[in-house]
Amino acid sequence: MLCPLIGMVLHLDERPSFSSHPWSSMIGICAITVFLNAGGGSMGMRLTSTGPQTIQRAQGERMTLGCTYSPEPSDTGELDIEWSVVSPDTTQNDQLLLSYAGGNKYIHGDPGLTKGLDFAAGDPSLGDASLSITSLSPAHSATYQCKVKKSPGVDMRKVSLVVMVRPSVPKCWVDGGEAVGETVSLHCKSSQGSSPLNYAWKTERGGPIPPSATQNHVTGELLISNHSESFVGIYICEVTNAVGDERCRINLTANKPPNRAGVIVGTVVGCLLLIIILAILICLLIYKCDARFTHDEKEVSNDIREDVTAPESRPHSRGTSRGTSLHPGVAYSQVGMQQTGHSHREHTHIPSTSTGYTPVKYDSRYGYAV
Repeated sequence: MLCPLIGMVLHLDERPSFSSHPWSSMIGICAITVFLNAGGGSMGMRLTSTGPQTIQRAQGERMTLGCTYSPEPSDTGELDIEWSVVSPDTTQNDQLLLSYAGGNKYIHGDPGLTKGLDFAAGDPSLGDASLSITSLSPAHSATYQCKVKKSPGVDMRKVSLVVMVRPSVPKCWVDGGEAVGETVSLHCKSSQGSSPLNYAWKTERGGPIPPSATQNHVTGELLISNHSESFVGIYICEVTNAVGDERCRINLTANKPPNRAGVIVGTVVGCLLLIIILAILICLLIYKCDARFTHDEKEVSNDIREDVTAPESRPHSRGTSRGTSLHPGVAYSQVGMQQTGHSHREHTHIPSTSTGYTPVKYDSRYGYAV
């Protein structure tokens, strides 16, 4: 009734002035009243759960998706509660998981997905229709919708759940000889964990990394281009993601570089010793080969001597025998060759006649006496 009266007053006033009359505030009150009346004065069924629309949790944890509601007195119909997975494809139907109607609870869908799903409250009709998941797995990553209906009131709420894997304990190691003046790299790597993983190096005492060292938060590398004793100490690498963190530690030392002059001298001496040893081995090898060749020659010479035919008997031996057989009963004496200067003379021994022996003459053609 207030708004029509205000309209009549404004119509009677030929020149309304908002500066002289408080009609502007009255018009604002009227507009608010009309808006409230158009809404029927009642919001009906209302979901009272609050919280982020996207939730990140670690694998293996227990999770509860909130869905508390408050019906209005005008909501007199039968209570109907539904939990479903919203399909990312708008042309496909949502997948119903859990429902409550007529005082009974129903489980729908794939058992692999609905395993461990239940209402958090023993009696969801008392205003709490929250969904409980006993052990999260990556398969539970989805957008869930809670719909509560009690005619004529109805309300719904969506929440996205992302199940992530905690980072595993990382491995720390050093690349490089940790020598002073050289480049040294500290590495940190976690074998498991949902991305994005963030790596951060710090000293055990909590101090910052020296400005001359650079670290890569994605790969986990801490690069020291010019190593010195100022970098010596224990370093801690911490890897984190949205659901957890782990760390490892490593002790970094600084080794003085070796004496280069000593290294050069040692190398030269070692090369000389190697050359001497090789020369000795070569000499021994040559000696062995020469001795073996000489021994083989001797064996060949001995083999040739064994194969030579024995020489025949000397002619004078046969002559003697022959002479003996030709002249039986005749005694012979050996006739020799006597050399005087460069000439040879032939001597014939004539036995005494008194003995009765027949004189014998030596024939040089036959080599025996005739």
